[in-house]
Amino acid sequence: MERAKRTPLRSEVAMEETWDLTDLFRTEADWREELTAIRREVKTVTRFKGKVCESAKNLLDALLAKDALLERLNRAAIYAFLNQAADGTDPVFQANASLADSLSSDVHAAISFIDSEIMEADAETLNRYMEEEKGLQEFRKVLADLMEKKPHKLHPEAEEALAAFGEIHNAPYAIYQRSKTSDMRFSPFRTKDGTEHPLTFNSFPKYEESADTELRRKAYRAFVEGLNRYKNTYAAAYATEVKKHVIEAALRKYASATDMLLAGQQVTKEMYHGLLDTILAELSPHMRRYAKLKKRVLGLDKFYYCDLKASLDPEYDPQISYEEAAELILEALRVMGPEYAEIIEQGLYNRWVDRADNIGKRSGAFCSSPYGVHPYILMTWNGSMRNAFTLAHELGHAAHFVLAARNQKFSNTRPSRYFVEAPSTLNERLLSRHILARTKNARMRRWVILQSLSTYYHNFVTHLLEAEFQRRIYDLADKGTPITAKLLCGQFIDLLEKFWGDAVIIDEGAGLTWMQQPHYYMGLYPYTYSAGLTASTAVAQMIEKEGKPAVERWLAALKAGGTLKPLELMQLAGVDMSTAKPIRQAVAYVGAMIDELEKSF
Repeated sequence: MERAKRTPLRSEVAMEETWDLTDLFRTEADWREELTAIRREVKTVTRFKGKVCESAKNLLDALLAKDALLERLNRAAIYAFLNQAADGTDPVFQANASLADSLSSDVHAAISFIDSEIMEADAETLNRYMEEEKGLQEFRKVLADLMEKKPHKLHPEAEEALAAFGEIHNAPYAIYQRSKTSDMRFSPFRTKDGTEHPLTFNSFPKYEESADTELRRKAYRAFVEGLNRYKNTYAAAYATEVKKHVIEAALRKYASATDMLLAGQQVTKEMYHGLLDTILAELSPHMRRYAKLKKRVLGLDKFYYCDLKASLDPEYDPQISYEEAAELILEALRVMGPEYAEIIEQGLYNRWVDRADNIGKRSGAFCSSPYGVHPYILMTWNGSMRNAFTLAHELGHAAHFVLAARNQKFSNTRPSRYFVEAPSTLNERLLSRHILARTKNARMRRWVILQSLSTYYHNFVTHLLEAEFQRRIYDLADKGTPITAKLLCGQFIDLLEKFWGDAVIIDEGAGLTWMQQPHYYMGLYPYTYSAGLTASTAVAQMIEKEGKPAVERWLAALKAGGTLKPLELMQLAGVDMSTAKPIRQAVAYVGAMIDELEKSF
């Protein structure tokens, strides 16, 4: 009987497949020394307590001191986070993450007075100070944002107390992540040939995409069985996360938790609801066609939820090594100019990327960007061409934050989440275009279209359904409805049935989909994937049509960091998200890809 290869321990993976955290701190001892130093240096900020707005100079000096302290805290916290993401089973990394969280809470509580004192000032005084101290011009957006929050501020002592509970407020997310990486185990399963298959959060996506119906469905059943054992615990964690926002929104006198979370993103309710409503209504017919096409091509009598990601061309699965993918991505992104390409090259070859598969490694992919160092990318490389697109996606985040950090102060680097997924998905579009332009293989062309469609599926379907789920749950929570596992599963099943209609059989296990992503613990994050992909679709079309002028507009938007509101940032790049036009264009693009697939089969 054949036994599948086991997943290695972190200590067993090749060094070149891991990221180099020594660029952050040479040793763990250095990191611990920095924690002590940061705690000691809090006084460089607290010395301004009660005096922040006494003069223009005091205001500038306080903001500069705050930035300097938070830069150091940012690097220290990310070091702990990255170690735990790479191996969540290591008790030292677990403990270090707790130390970093505790320090972060203490620091933010200690310096929360700065925002409170600035919000006590009037706009006229702040404008006069900006004229007196030219250095304050770089903090114009920071100060304007604080003025917008003024109606929702609490008493300074209450703000400090709330900040002191930061580690507790982050507990739902920490519990979720700790459980996924350290405690949750899935039973292996056997296929009829006698092979035993191991199952982890990281390996499940590979099974989902398998052309082998037996393998795919048995993996799904084993995965659902594992999730089901934890659903009540995870529901309690998520319910706490939601309740946290409901309570804070009430304290700050927002109309709802949704209003508060959107205000933090500087997104209007019209933009939020318009994006969700337009895509849900107009994309559903296209995706039902896509599901029915899959059912026919794959020769399935019944088409289940677990069949949605199965390959439409089962016998064609192009493989690629990391080295080959790196070369391909570099070629595809040279259209973005030399500075952008140089950043991508550094990321690919200077160990910014952790691509190993090991026990305890966090599932999925992300890019973390400590200010003043360089970004770090986590993913799991399994040799599929799909990995090249994931890598290009995360490198989009990396290049964005490198450019923002080169051109902005720490306070101004991060834009609204509404914009964040645009640079990453644009890279995927550019990679698709590059491969299509150079291949004469009809089958490869079809694969690339399928791959592009999977990007839209991920952002316009998976994350959009997560977003609609969040919209429902926050609405129910605001009305005082208890959030339980039964309610969460029922809501997810209902929205899946409404979206897919009779094209897909939605089983009970599909209701557990809400357990799979950490995005629910990041505010209203899932819908922003759709916003970003809508913008990047428009920008890709402009680059194809205009060339360099469109690229320059886009680079200007990336370099602007967080100095503009998301609507203004996208308008700088030439995309107006105040209308439904770019949303409908993106949905139409999805429909056109499905049209081509239907013809090809």
